[in-house]
Amino acid sequence: MSSAPDVRSIKAWMEAWQPQGDVLTALQSEWRERHAALWQAMLARREGDASPTIAPAEPGDRRFDHPAWTESPIFDYLRQAYRINADYLKKAAEAAPVAEGQAKDRLRFVTRQFVDAMAPSNFIATNPEFVQKAIETEGQSITQGIQNLIADLEKGRISMTDESRFEVGRNLAITPGAVVYENELMQLIQYAPLTDKVAKRPFVMVPPCINKYYILDLQPENSFVRYAVEQGHTVFLVSWRNAKAEQGHLTWDDYIEQGVLTAFGVAKDICGVDQVNALGFCVGGTIISSALAVMRARGGNDVASLTLLTTLLDFSGPGELGCFIDEASVVARENTIGKGGLLTGRELSTVFSALRANDLIWQYVVGNYMKGITPPPFDLLYWNSDSTNLPGPFAAWYLRNMYLENNLRIPGKLAMCGVKADLGKVDMPVFILATREDHIVPWQSSYLGRALLGGKTTFVLGASGHIAGVINPAAKNKRGYWINDSEAASADEWLAGATEVKGSWWPRWAEWLKSFGGGETPVRGRLGSKAYPAGEPAPGRYVKEKAA
Repeated sequence: MSSAPDVRSIKAWMEAWQPQGDVLTALQSEWRERHAALWQAMLARREGDASPTIAPAEPGDRRFDHPAWTESPIFDYLRQAYRINADYLKKAAEAAPVAEGQAKDRLRFVTRQFVDAMAPSNFIATNPEFVQKAIETEGQSITQGIQNLIADLEKGRISMTDESRFEVGRNLAITPGAVVYENELMQLIQYAPLTDKVAKRPFVMVPPCINKYYILDLQPENSFVRYAVEQGHTVFLVSWRNAKAEQGHLTWDDYIEQGVLTAFGVAKDICGVDQVNALGFCVGGTIISSALAVMRARGGNDVASLTLLTTLLDFSGPGELGCFIDEASVVARENTIGKGGLLTGRELSTVFSALRANDLIWQYVVGNYMKGITPPPFDLLYWNSDSTNLPGPFAAWYLRNMYLENNLRIPGKLAMCGVKADLGKVDMPVFILATREDHIVPWQSSYLGRALLGGKTTFVLGASGHIAGVINPAAKNKRGYWINDSEAASADEWLAGATEVKGSWWPRWAEWLKSFGGGETPVRGRLGSKAYPAGEPAPGRYVKEKAA
């Protein structure tokens, strides 16, 4: 078959997104002028003058911080020329005659992937740090880099931290507790009290099933679980199963029925109460909100208050994850794993890493393989590499009904567990935390959830991103957050009237939750109950299972 049609298709595609007319002329003129200025600066430097910065770095870009990039005129030129070219491509993508929406978002995403990949820092011949390191170590850095590459090829992923320094149950997820219930889908952990008295109503946490739960229980100094226990709550936490082939049949309804609603029932029974307080994180927040809609449709009232951390309920603005999802891709999932099978942790990890390629891919390509460096120990990155599988039917249903069709926001549109779901009937008080630099759950999209829920909502905007903005320990009291009692219709209007508060948002949340505890009671002498006896100690075995 002739390749001519493919060439024509590529040419047509390139012409379709390129800026046209005066816009293209202006961009090209600016690009030429900037390169000419850079060339003149390099010539002046050759004659002994100081070389000015023609193309400054973007905030937070540390790829060219090493002095070697400016000490040599050649590498200084490569660094700045790359920035000029990158800026041109990004501006061209913005000016492209492509309507705002998924197509434009995909163009921006693909452009950024190309720009990030083509950085001179990513190539041996154009990275002076590689040369310096090789000379300093008499070639040992090259040898070590090759060994690091081989080791990562055997693992099937890039090492982001020194994994030998961490072990779940030894120095991660070590808050004392025990498994008090388990089924095919999850283990329910109850944590040991750290106060003499506790709130009468227990506190049930539902973490994301896309990752391991211990992001909420890393080490004692940054454990949200431990913090909640220290505030005088009887804490229960759902530890989702890392799905294997035998769980490849599980559905969204199973996660609601066997997961969230079962956890509520067990926690109520153990503590002898009619209601719990609950928390959902990321997709765990979407699942718990769906479960509460089911509960209310059945006439239940098991939850006194709800906390949602970086959660989407309205998926009209899903961020860059939406670039990966369209009708064709979802149909393909439905026709394969949607009928049984797994969405693998390796595939999920690749997608999330691509969203921050410089931070989660290229940084380690350069450090691990070119410089021969073993990355330093970092508990959060160890967790990030500990991927999980999802049951195919669950994943396919989630992609269609949330990301593709955005059905959860429409009252009565979705049938879950045999009833029509309506988030408007989820009418308990809700504390919503979003984070300002979140690339997975854009904070403006999280804000839209306020209009869908039937109860009074308190919205707090944390600094930083999807994980670091949540795991902001009160003891360290870093970063900050924004508050505003207004129930403004738009996120931007809310932010315009918001006040910034320095430090962790955890104490503000703890104070909010205190009013829903139902009073205090002395701690019980044991974990679990006669009906639900304490079993294996926390963190349990489910969280230790590795994705294939």
